[in-house]
Amino acid sequence: MSAAIASLEVYGSDSGSDSDGESRTSTDNASQDATAHLRPLGSEKTLSLQVLNSAPEVAVKQDVETGVHLDPSLKEVMYNPTCDTLFAPEFGPMNPFKTQQMSAPRNMLSGYAEPAHLNDFMFEEQRRTFSTFGYALDPSLDNSHLTTGYIGAIEEAEKNKGLTVFEAGAKKMEKRKKVKGSDASNIEGFLGPWAKYLDEKDVAKPSEEEQKELDEITAKRQKKGRNEEEAPADEKTILHAKDMYDYQGRSYLHVPQDVGVNLRSADIPDKCYLPKKQIHVWSGHTKGVSAIRLFPVSGHLLLSCSMDCKIKLWEVYNERRCLRTFIGHSKAVRDICFNNTGTQFLSAAYDRYLKLWDTETGHCISRFTNRKVPYCVKFNPDEDKQSLFVAGMSDKKIVQWDVRSGEVVQEYDRHLGAVNTITFVDENRRFVSTSDDKSLRVWEWDIPVDFKYIAEPSMHSMPAVTLSPNGKWLACQSMDNQILIFGAQNRFRLNKKKIFKGHMVAGYACQVDFSPDMSYVVSGDADGKLNIWDWKTTKLYHRIKAHDKVCISALWHPHETSKVITCGWDAQIKLWD
Repeated sequence: MSAAIASLEVYGSDSGSDSDGESRTSTDNASQDATAHLRPLGSEKTLSLQVLNSAPEVAVKQDVETGVHLDPSLKEVMYNPTCDTLFAPEFGPMNPFKTQQMSAPRNMLSGYAEPAHLNDFMFEEQRRTFSTFGYALDPSLDNSHLTTGYIGAIEEAEKNKGLTVFEAGAKKMEKRKKVKGSDASNIEGFLGPWAKYLDEKDVAKPSEEEQKELDEITAKRQKKGRNEEEAPADEKTILHAKDMYDYQGRSYLHVPQDVGVNLRSADIPDKCYLPKKQIHVWSGHTKGVSAIRLFPVSGHLLLSCSMDCKIKLWEVYNERRCLRTFIGHSKAVRDICFNNTGTQFLSAAYDRYLKLWDTETGHCISRFTNRKVPYCVKFNPDEDKQSLFVAGMSDKKIVQWDVRSGEVVQEYDRHLGAVNTITFVDENRRFVSTSDDKSLRVWEWDIPVDFKYIAEPSMHSMPAVTLSPNGKWLACQSMDNQILIFGAQNRFRLNKKKIFKGHMVAGYACQVDFSPDMSYVVSGDADGKLNIWDWKTTKLYHRIKAHDKVCISALWHPHETSKVITCGWDAQIKLWD
């Protein structure tokens, strides 16, 4: 070692230049410093060495991750990976946007379900116990050794001593004993399965408190019954015209001949036109008008009934005055109907009374009731049956009365809901009724069994029905906002080509009518509008804002080309032309 150092020194001294003595000494010092790190360290002096490592960092084999990384979303592996590969952490950078909950391992939507070895019966037993009693064994514990681990209502579990639904079943009660009589050979005393129980009581006697309640209920019912049986409201009439008879002794029932139209003829106008504007308003009712009816044949008078319990008679021509008011109902009047000559009319009201009035004098001729609300009333249009009328009642029946005797002579009881309309068809041999049961039934007169029943699942209730002037069609206002047309002659088939839409009537029995020449169909609606359709094309031709509230009825005058009368729940009756 020392020889090597010496040779290095000689090498250092030989490589020097032929400079002067000063430079030589400095070179010697420098050479000594250059080889200082090769000489052994002395005991007196210690040199501090500064280490400079300029080699690059090289990864050791152990630190480098070798091998294949499994995709955690894989469901199937096609080779046999090692345990380290399977349980290695996920490869790649962490997603900074994942919350702790999202990055937690999950094997189902709500979290991580640990596999548990449980047979179906045990699982069902614990599930039922939990749904019934509110507790179950804790599945995260090994319940074979530890039986006190419960989840849910732990107090209930301790109270029931951890019994499950299958263990905690109620004990079977002792069978009630029956009276002996099972010997079939004893014909007189054989009771069989109909034998009474030994402890069975035949009469159930109410306690004192129950008896008091029953007495109160019966007293209320008797009182209510007495109210219903009270005498009907007093009938009176008010004549508004100055004189009841004119200078020739004619009453207002006389058909006027000076109005520019022959009201006595049976001829219909050749061509009808659309009404354009309002020409008169009849106001006198204080509440909504329920129905309006024109005087038979001539149509020179108009009868209206209202929710203010009154019936009024109006002039259609000349001064258009209110001629007479009929007062006699204690509740709203629902329907009215003239007889063929117009000398009498019937009224049906919510006070459960039907009353027959004299149109000229205003006297109430007779009254009828069966303690049910009449919804519609119609005279039989046959000349020889003018003493008979039918009424659709709230108790699902159609009741036929005889005016002469005042008694019920027939009941048509087949509907399943309150009867809304009655319409005579086929030369008055038959009549059609509609009801809240969404059906249409056709009856032969005086035969209490319907011979035709029309009801489809798609059908709605039809609370307003009108017969066309030619007697061939029935226009029915359906509660699904359309007017349906049924044939009225033999088969009563729905005419699918004639369906009138475009108005809103759901919930209201808006009366439909035809123009005399069968070219238009008119109807009110829930918005108070008067709608006019073309009969041939079923197009909605015209719509007029007629009333502020529901326009419940529209009538086309049978002798006029374009006069329509409407009434509404705003208590007004209007004439349009």
